[in-house]
Amino acid sequence: MSKPCACTGGDSGLMTPSDRNPHASGDAGATEASILRLEHGDLYVCQDGPRDAPALLLLHGSATSSRSWDALVPLLTTSHRVIRVDLPGHGRSPEPVGRGYETSEQARRLGAALDRLCVEHVVVVGHSSGGYAATALAERRPDLVTALVLINTGPKMDAFIAPESFAIDPAQWPPTDERIRQFASTGFRAGYQVPQELVDELRGMTFHAVTTAMQASIAYLKQQTLPDRLRALGKPLQVIFGDQDRRWRPSSAADYREVPGAKIELLPGAGHTPILEEPLRTAALVLAFTEIHTTRAAKAT
Repeated sequence: MSKPCACTGGDSGLMTPSDRNPHASGDAGATEASILRLEHGDLYVCQDGPRDAPALLLLHGSATSSRSWDALVPLLTTSHRVIRVDLPGHGRSPEPVGRGYETSEQARRLGAALDRLCVEHVVVVGHSSGGYAATALAERRPDLVTALVLINTGPKMDAFIAPESFAIDPAQWPPTDERIRQFASTGFRAGYQVPQELVDELRGMTFHAVTTAMQASIAYLKQQTLPDRLRALGKPLQVIFGDQDRRWRPSSAADYREVPGAKIELLPGAGHTPILEEPLRTAALVLAFTEIHTTRAAKAT
């Protein structure tokens, strides 16, 4: 179980005081949003829920931000300290020093952030390419990561089914709302309206951040498939997949059966982003899984 962090006070220099919520406390409704100062680049971090509850880290996919979890967070905070991060170059996190977006570097930075927050054990939930950062964090810090939940995270490149996207001249950046919605449409089930806040957030990113982050995810997956990486890790694993995913072949969820003990759940009627399309069903699956593994981790310590 994570412990309350005494090292994030305004005098430490670790967080930007103006970004902190002065009303944040330890109750389930409190929110604290901060810029965490790290050696190789700052990260925007948002915390909700009791600070002494088991920690749950939520990692978003490419071209979005921690806001993609907004519908899910209130369903998780009754029993968890929920930590969300804007990955480098996304949302309120600036581009990384040296503009490096490698998945392994993201994992290093996430580990440093959790150390600053005094998190000792965490269940990591990754949506889409956020699942690669989650896996890389578990590879780098197996002592820290208790279990993994991957939501519509493609297991292998041959499972990718979306058409070529964002073939756009950097000189035409930022794109129009219509162009962004065209790109983002496959991220949801057919007929789902892309939320305006996600359109605005993608437009706020640089062309370099969008394309380089996506290229880093592809490189990570090409280097070694996710089932191979997860099998070597031996961490408890839950896979959630919308059966109407239009970016990754839904049947590819079965590829994770290569990982001993993996729990695989298909969500009927959900597309690539069930965290927004089906938050109640998604949260129920996450909570059932984390209840088992946070209890086990607490007993082990």
